[in-house]
Amino acid sequence: MNPPLILIVEDDDLQYEIYEEALSAYALVRVRTGSEALARVREGPPSVLILDHVLADGELGLEFLPELKELLPFVPIIVVSGALEVHQQMAALQGPRRAHYCLTKPVDIRVLKQTVATALEECGEKEAVRQFEALERSHRIDALDLFSRSTDRLSRQNQLLQAIGKSTVRPNISSLARQHRVARRTIIRDLQELIRRGQLKPEVYPEWENPAGPEEE
Repeated sequence: MNPPLILIVEDDDLQYEIYEEALSAYALVRVRTGSEALARVREGPPSVLILDHVLADGELGLEFLPELKELLPFVPIIVVSGALEVHQQMAALQGPRRAHYCLTKPVDIRVLKQTVATALEECGEKEAVRQFEALERSHRIDALDLFSRSTDRLSRQNQLLQAIGKSTVRPNISSLARQHRVARRTIIRDLQELIRRGQLKPEVYPEWENPAGPEEE
């Protein structure tokens, strides 16, 4: 099995030697500018991209970050620089076209190795799959909750219908609310729904008593 490919955008030879030693377990490809990086990733995506900020030919790595993320939406990007202010580091880590990590120079070799290992294990396509699965779970939970609330409402309304369906006397709302363990306005709305559906006579709860505000279950 081929080792993961790491694309390193770095113009400093000494810094690249550090990468070669620290990341010898991986396949490394080096380019010196953001322009070269854009050309290289079009040939095929790396597993991880390490991006310096101050590059050759006066280029600045962060200026290429949005386009790199556009081309590599599932590839973790690690920004490494000693020339970034704190607000620049924060900006690089925020937004839809963000870097995953931001390390400062001189690079701590142990931190670099751990960051690359974590990026390969937790980020990229695996991260996208986890987010999609979480979204699916959220939709299922929402759907189940909505179904449960709807079922509870129908069950409660059937019980109300059985209890007061043949009566023309206004029921005791507070007593019904305590019995069913819901808010008074919930009982009122249940009665109004039954009236609208023609299952209860309008005299049970006059239209002029229409509660305002959200339903309280």
